[in-house]
Amino acid sequence: MIINLIRHGKTKGNSQKRYIGRTDEPLCEAGISELNNICYPPCDVLAVSPMKRCIMTADIIYPHMEMIICPELTEIDFGSFEGKNYIELSGNADYQKWIDSGGTLPFPGGEDLTSFKNRSIDGFMKLYSELPKNCKLSLIVHGGTIMSLMEHFSFPASSYYDNQCGNGHGFIVDFDGKNMRRTGEI
Repeated sequence: MIINLIRHGKTKGNSQKRYIGRTDEPLCEAGISELNNICYPPCDVLAVSPMKRCIMTADIIYPHMEMIICPELTEIDFGSFEGKNYIELSGNADYQKWIDSGGTLPFPGGEDLTSFKNRSIDGFMKLYSELPKNCKLSLIVHGGTIMSLMEHFSFPASSYYDNQCGNGHGFIVDFDGKNMRRTGEI
């Protein structure tokens, strides 16, 4: 199966480098403009996170296509860091502990990385099991969701943070049910 892993377009929070997980904000004007200037690959099936930023991105990239909404592919819950940026969090002891852990500690009042990764992987595999294996799938999701899937399925192996991509960008992969082989970038 050919899969286009696409991160949603830019939001105001993204442009301010804020931790935006569960905040359901729309795309900003710059984000909409940027999406209109990128050429996206075609697909047969479109699946998205239920967040406004993903649905708006899908409407721009693939207008009039039916969407499959996948709640399990929602971004991580940043807990007390939600809506804040690193400047606002500097001096916060919990934030410093999280930074010192290399991002492995759970977000205070939020989700831990392992649970988030497992949720993303399980949601993706549920979707995959329901689709014809010869289709072209576009997933419009979040940066963390893409990083989780790529870390788990990439061949050759890659780490979570090796798979970061900008807003409106992502990866084209060939998925055989076990491994994702990167064949291009968006």
